[in-house]
Amino acid sequence: MKLTLGQDVPAADSGAGGTGRARWHRRAGMLPLAYLAALVAVALIHPVLPSWRWLAIHLLLLGAVTNAIVIWSAHFTTAVLRAPATAGRRCEALRLALLNTGVIGVLAGGATDRPWPGVAGAGLVFAAVVAHLAWLAARLRAALPARFTVTVHYYVAAAATLLVGVPVGAWMLVADNHSRPRLLLFHAHVNLLGWVTLTVLGTLLTLWPTVLRARMADGATAAARRALPVAVAGLALLGLAVLAWWPPLAAGGLALIAVAVVLVGRPAVQTARRKTPASFPGWSIAAASGWLLIALGVDAWTLLSAPGAAVAADRFGFVLVPLLVGFVAQTLLGAMAYLLPVALGGGPAVVRERTERLDRRWAQRVAMANAALAVFVLPTPPYVRITTSLLILAALLQFLIPAVRILLARRRP
Repeated sequence: MKLTLGQDVPAADSGAGGTGRARWHRRAGMLPLAYLAALVAVALIHPVLPSWRWLAIHLLLLGAVTNAIVIWSAHFTTAVLRAPATAGRRCEALRLALLNTGVIGVLAGGATDRPWPGVAGAGLVFAAVVAHLAWLAARLRAALPARFTVTVHYYVAAAATLLVGVPVGAWMLVADNHSRPRLLLFHAHVNLLGWVTLTVLGTLLTLWPTVLRARMADGATAAARRALPVAVAGLALLGLAVLAWWPPLAAGGLALIAVAVVLVGRPAVQTARRKTPASFPGWSIAAASGWLLIALGVDAWTLLSAPGAAVAADRFGFVLVPLLVGFVAQTLLGAMAYLLPVALGGGPAVVRERTERLDRRWAQRVAMANAALAVFVLPTPPYVRITTSLLILAALLQFLIPAVRILLARRRP
């Protein structure tokens, strides 16, 4: 049965019963962790990899994050729509198989500088996301009116943006002309601020108060409804502006996205004032939200100060570090640290024991990762950047190792 907290906030299923949810999440949960482990390996051997930056970015975004979004957005869709559990997971497993075949093709093509395997892989990713979007739309059509339906609307909008961003990324694998910087800016913004950020904003409506074990703030659902069209309008304006290279309009699009973030964030802050975060998931997600606003500001400054699209594309690395490490990675780890122990089920005592393992030394991990990232983004000597990057990598390993152990452990009777 579904567990609820506060104002009827859906939480993860206990995992018991005939649907085999615990078994499913034990297997599916390994996919994001496998890509994170590959990311650690790339970080350790990056001097011998010519395309290691591109590979690291896509291992995180296309591998770990996209798998997590497809898996957990399906989970939350079923929960918020109060939909009955499906009899099997065959279609969901096929979508994930199609997705990861495509991801491997994209990674192989980009890492070896052979574009056509990457283009074929992008086609498979596109097909998997189309299937996921069709599943979301079918669930919406079949569902009765529900309080948190807006969450699924965020997922639909996010999937639609990825279907725009993936073909542009595939084209970049074979295109090498003056339009490439604009395509790069479009591809990066649509995928990061559309596919990832829209999904996060929609999920946090219900996940945040559940993580805090607090009552949802009044007006949170209404704020999420108001924020969605603002974010979509900002994303559309931003995408068109970077393609046409109109920096002021692009900055306006980023400002609209920031307004949407603030609209969703105000009720979240009210909830946190009543119940201060006291765990790794809570503080990791809170820190990630701060880095998102910082990244949006840096992004606007980068676009406005660049004399042309080529320079803006070269400077986009200043945006990627706080956006990828500060926002995306911390949100992913914080969400999984909360969701995995609950989804695997086994009873309150077992869930509590798993949660404690993933929470171990949480204050040190959050403080170390964010302090190291803050120093890394400043103009510092190379040895300082190497040290801080190793500290960030250590914080990732402090989550990754116990998470893998939990998923690999035999389920207790």
